[in-house]
Amino acid sequence: MKKILTYFLVFTFLLSGCGSATKQIELTSKKELPAWYTTPPMSNSSVLYALGEGKDKQEAIANALNYMASTLSVSISSTYRAKTRVVEGSTTSQEGEYNSDIASDVKKIRISNYEVIQSESLGFKRYAVLIRSDKQKLFHSLQQELDQSISLANAKENNLNNGGLEKYLFYKEQKKEFANLPHTLIVMKELNSGFNSSVYLQRIKEIEKKYQYYQSNISFSVSSNIKNLHTPIEKALSKRSFRINNTSSKMHYIITVNASVTKANAYGFTLARSELNIITKNYKGVKIASNVLHLVGQSSQGYDVAIQDLVRQLNDKIKKDGIDKVLNLNI
Repeated sequence: MKKILTYFLVFTFLLSGCGSATKQIELTSKKELPAWYTTPPMSNSSVLYALGEGKDKQEAIANALNYMASTLSVSISSTYRAKTRVVEGSTTSQEGEYNSDIASDVKKIRISNYEVIQSESLGFKRYAVLIRSDKQKLFHSLQQELDQSISLANAKENNLNNGGLEKYLFYKEQKKEFANLPHTLIVMKELNSGFNSSVYLQRIKEIEKKYQYYQSNISFSVSSNIKNLHTPIEKALSKRSFRINNTSSKMHYIITVNASVTKANAYGFTLARSELNIITKNYKGVKIASNVLHLVGQSSQGYDVAIQDLVRQLNDKIKKDGIDKVLNLNI
């Protein structure tokens, strides 16, 4: 009984001690948010502002830049929406989609010219920044980046060999690199109303024209030592808009498919185990690419059908991996 009473007194003392400790805890006052955060400055005709938050300063800046690009895209999209032709009270679907494309693609514009004018930790792993970008400085930075890209492309173009495929691949790469150029020019025009984009638009037209020229003039001939084994390769090349014929043009390429086949049987099936040597040569007969594939044709109807099943196997391989990987040639 005495032990129980002693434990009870100790337990009561501990509770009273915890209670007094709890009373001594002071609540931290809520951090007051800065004025630039609660009422950030508005963008105007000469300056862009954007607020961003994140778990640290770098993330906050990245989010602010994304928001700035979004704000710019909304402004430009609104400008174009105001110019959209209205038919019976509603915009045509094509123009509506064009406006939507402008808004989404403008967001891809990289804003490299900016300054962080305010930054502060808000507590609870939250960080806020306010960034500013001068429209004219932003315009000049975009123009400088664009001019540098074009200058680099011109240097590469001047060093190209006479091979049709090399030039085709170069202009294919250029099409991809400058795919967003029209929308960049829209941004630059919005930032500087006196900007003349005709020179840059002409560059796009030249790239497209040369790309189409090489694509339509490059040709391939494909042969194989097994009936129809060349057909899947021909189909894949045709889908890329290349011509399939026999010619002595300097932009002609010759592909040969040579299959070494071993006959086998397993579980009632006849197997045609093959090693395919695929070689691509230019019009001079110089090998420019090669690849080796191991495929197995099979059939329950005999060896001849198993051999022809190799055609299906090669077709499936091209669908899965792509004609570039099958030929080991970037086209």
